[in-house]
Amino acid sequence: MSEHETIELAALAGLKLETGSKDGPNWLVVFAGQDLAMGPAAAGIVAPALEQISKAAAAAKFKGAVSTFLEILAPHGLAVDRLVVVGVHADKTKPKEDFAAIHHGGALRGKLGGGNCLIVFDGPEASAATAADFALGMTLRAYKFDRYKSKKKEDAAENGVLHITMAVADVAATKAALVSSQAVSEGVVLARTLVNEPPNVLYPEEFADRAKALEKLGVEISVLDEKAMHKLGMGALLGVGQGSRRESRLVVMRWRGGKAAKDKKSRPIAFIGKGVTFDTGGISIKPAAGMEDMKGDMAGAACVVGLMHALAARKAKVDVVGAIGIVENMPDGNALRPGDIVTSMSGQTIEIINTDAEGRLVLSDVLWYIQDKYKPVFMIDLATLTGAILVALGQEHAGLFSNNDELSERLAQAGKHTGEKVWRLPMGPVYDKMIDSRFADMKNTGGRHGGSITAAQFLQRFVNDTPWAHLDIAGTGMSSPASDINTSWASGWGVRLLNALVAEHYESK
Repeated sequence: MSEHETIELAALAGLKLETGSKDGPNWLVVFAGQDLAMGPAAAGIVAPALEQISKAAAAAKFKGAVSTFLEILAPHGLAVDRLVVVGVHADKTKPKEDFAAIHHGGALRGKLGGGNCLIVFDGPEASAATAADFALGMTLRAYKFDRYKSKKKEDAAENGVLHITMAVADVAATKAALVSSQAVSEGVVLARTLVNEPPNVLYPEEFADRAKALEKLGVEISVLDEKAMHKLGMGALLGVGQGSRRESRLVVMRWRGGKAAKDKKSRPIAFIGKGVTFDTGGISIKPAAGMEDMKGDMAGAACVVGLMHALAARKAKVDVVGAIGIVENMPDGNALRPGDIVTSMSGQTIEIINTDAEGRLVLSDVLWYIQDKYKPVFMIDLATLTGAILVALGQEHAGLFSNNDELSERLAQAGKHTGEKVWRLPMGPVYDKMIDSRFADMKNTGGRHGGSITAAQFLQRFVNDTPWAHLDIAGTGMSSPASDINTSWASGWGVRLLNALVAEHYESK
């Protein structure tokens, strides 16, 4: 959301439309079901314009169906510029989506300009949780990344900045729900901004510094530099970054919420992100066309930082570790070559077949470090890992690979609840054999066939018996299709998914 936009709450009881004030609303939003049925508060406010609304609805064939909108300019008897009626009547033949309120809020925000807006959140399904989801959708839709544009409109209304007042039945409950949704929106926005940043601004050291900002929320941060990683034997991660003038970093973030704040022996859950701040492909260099998009090859790491922000900001009662391996993959005279063999922290050796299969090298050392040091309950890694996942799943689902059925099912359910969907793909010994090497313990690519699967098989060799899931987000984390809740190049994909997973299954009550 724009830093200048605000959402305030007001009580439905006794609500009146302010008139004759320069601070009065430019926009009035009400909700209607079948036959323009409205809640009592909304019906009372729009009563002077009811005949005009009925005529406009008939002309536009507006029947109050969910996700439809009726906009009326200068509504009769109402001191507002525009009235927007939002349809909420659901077709009972279609399954109801849990994330509908978020998308409806985003769709509405896309139709509103700047100024002041009064939303009368009235009706049978207008719960505090639904109001918070609706506000979350509006916030996410309002996000812009324009910090590098030298010419900006100064006037808030002209610039599309909106000041929103939501009139709700239970102000206290909605306020509490908004605290959580605001934390999540901040996490998503943080992840989006990290992905959108240019690579000359967001390089490994700068990325680590931005992650350190989470200390203000009570997150414990430790940053390992190259000297520390050399001492640990992280030859795979360091190998990727050795062709760059920018030093690599490993950042570990820990949030101890609830009982974990007192129990220093608590076992955390863990999230790991691939953070390649720019990926040229190294010696196996990528084609020039589209290479600028490789600034987003750290979307997995951005998600983990955004998630840690969300959990800490809403004071989640959970013990969680977030770890990101941050490197830049460049092709100078010191870069890895095809044919090189590196030794990972685990002691396993890796033959480099293609230096553009670098993300799995980064993750291999981070996964090993986290499972060895923290003994987590589970690990989930996120990475823009393979182009093959785009071929398989497009941009609708992220690829899910796992050694644990329960964790996989929980991720799939969380994806259905948030709309950030995953699809599980197979793994097995036949695929694993494809990455065996003649000269080392393994090679870093198994060839064209089953490329996303063999990448996952590679990662599995570094998790031991820890329950683990790998999310390949190459199709969902960047270059995102426009949606009701995002018009940015970066989506912040995964923050809401993993926040929901934690909230539903791993928080202490």
